[in-house]
Amino acid sequence: MAEKLKIIPLGGLNEIGKNITVLEYGKDMIVVDCGVGFPEDDMYGVDLVIPDFTYLVKNQQKLRDFFITHGHEDHIGSLPYALQQVYAPVHVTPMTGGLIRLKLEEHGLADQVELVTHKPGDIVKAGCFQIEFIHVNHSIADAVCFCITTPVGKIIMTGDFKIDPTAEGGMMDLARLGALGNEGVLALLCDSTNVERAGYTPSELVVAESLDRQFKSCDQRIIVTTFASNMHRIQAVLQTAHRYGKKVAVTGRSMENMLKVATELNYLHVPANTIVDISAIKTLPRDKVVIVSTGSQGENMSALYRMAFSTHKQVDIQPGDRIIISASAIPGNEKAVSKIINELYRKGAEVVYEKSEGLHVSGHACQEELKIIQALTKPKFFIPVHGEQRHLQIHGKLAKLMGMNPKNIFISDIGQVLELSSRTCKPGGTVPAGKVLVDGTGVGDVGSVVLRDRKHLAQDGMLVVCVNLSSEDGSILTGPDIITRGFVYVKESEYLMEDLRLIAIDSIERCQRKHIRDWATIKSTIKGDLSSYLFKTTKRNPMILPVIMEI
Repeated sequence: MAEKLKIIPLGGLNEIGKNITVLEYGKDMIVVDCGVGFPEDDMYGVDLVIPDFTYLVKNQQKLRDFFITHGHEDHIGSLPYALQQVYAPVHVTPMTGGLIRLKLEEHGLADQVELVTHKPGDIVKAGCFQIEFIHVNHSIADAVCFCITTPVGKIIMTGDFKIDPTAEGGMMDLARLGALGNEGVLALLCDSTNVERAGYTPSELVVAESLDRQFKSCDQRIIVTTFASNMHRIQAVLQTAHRYGKKVAVTGRSMENMLKVATELNYLHVPANTIVDISAIKTLPRDKVVIVSTGSQGENMSALYRMAFSTHKQVDIQPGDRIIISASAIPGNEKAVSKIINELYRKGAEVVYEKSEGLHVSGHACQEELKIIQALTKPKFFIPVHGEQRHLQIHGKLAKLMGMNPKNIFISDIGQVLELSSRTCKPGGTVPAGKVLVDGTGVGDVGSVVLRDRKHLAQDGMLVVCVNLSSEDGSILTGPDIITRGFVYVKESEYLMEDLRLIAIDSIERCQRKHIRDWATIKSTIKGDLSSYLFKTTKRNPMILPVIMEI
């Protein structure tokens, strides 16, 4: 039988973020993107969510190269974790490479990984694959999509994109996509993030004009928060501040890193004498100061959060400050953003964040742009990617409206293998895939059992029963002592504590009468009796931990 091309998403389907896709043919395999996801509300203490790299480790001998579309966290964030388990060169554009290098340095991998830099139009050979870099517009510089020529046909993977005719660096290379469409495209894997929105995504110019209005009408200090990766937005802030004779200070580690990389690579052009150190702002008139800050998503450790809650070392929010939030809240972050906005208002600041102000535009294509890509590439098969189930389904319907045969539209899932020949596409089994949780320096040591326990502790608290038993006859020597955390306030629940102590004594004595000396059985008895009593009297179900010491 002829070999089939396997397309295997290990992330990025039925979820937002964690984008990573494997292409495999025979003895060759490449990986496109390697991103992180962000913890959900019930993932207590978890810092990051990364893909399961089991399949890559198992097939290390086939792995040729990583190819990265752009430098956002959901496309590069898990690369250091992958490169600790497997090795392959990483192919990037300059800006993306600069950001990845910073990550590799943090993980002590900078000298161990080969980063190969390319520009749009370059073609790279990796085993039986040939990968062409194609310029696209996005909310970060140097974003590309890929045309991957395989033994069975051409695969186009758009990465994240929008069509912006006025973008700095030029409009997305639609001409090249059209030419590829005329040559014949076997499959299109297309970004679905904004598929629910009709029309076209507005240009970054809209934001630049809005910022100009905000700066022109303000005679107070201005604080702008936005995504650190959006260099176009930061460039607009710098130019607008310079136009009105204001100085710009930057705060927030990711913002400072991004500024450093973008300036070194000449993607950011800083007007002369515009940027000042954050420590110098106290010597300047308030109406001449602009602060660019991280924290547009309400992150607890971000600069804006620390300003709002008076823990920032250099900046205190003052009445009259104009805070411009030039970003929209990522789904799930709305509460955190609202918390900061409320605190800023409490301090007397003016907060400008309404969408009607035109202070943010998306970096993802809306329906009409998605239709244009579909029409230009004319793929035989269509596979929507980058989105939750509703995004993928709606994108599939959009392709159907464009005249695509429903049998040629595939709504896949992570771990699901799609096998393609030059004429067919069909599911071909599954591979290991899922979520690996990162908590501090621990990778994968927080699993479903640990999360369940953390959720239990967060919802109901904990109760510890400590008792010393005689090693001779199992009788109680001291205790039991009841210690609680997150369950009840002990000083106001002394009767309940005494009841629990008496029940624990009864449980131990019952085991003693039955001549039970097995600790596991005694612990289980104490736990069962206390749990039944607590649920009956309080309708609560705390975690109960009996601790027995034999003396």
